[in-house]
Amino acid sequence: ALWDAADKTALRIDLWTKDMMMDEMADFYYQTIITMADTYSRATRYTDMAEEMKKFAVDFYNKFRERQLTENKA
Repeated sequence: ALWDAADKTALRIDLWTKDMMMDEMADFYYQTIITMADTYSRATRYTDMAEEMKKFAVDFYNKFRERQLTENKA
């Protein structure tokens, strides 16, 4: 994502394809959120908020894995 200062919006390019597996998508989101948290922490020094973002990323990934395990057992 890139910041468009004129419009004050994020410009982004989604880099996944129809062929991407769901577990790859979950990994992609997890890594993206962790990276955003690290960048936010460095830029603002609000480490507490960055840690909340990382906790969300971990919770998101764990919930995804639980759902995959449940659906694969059915």
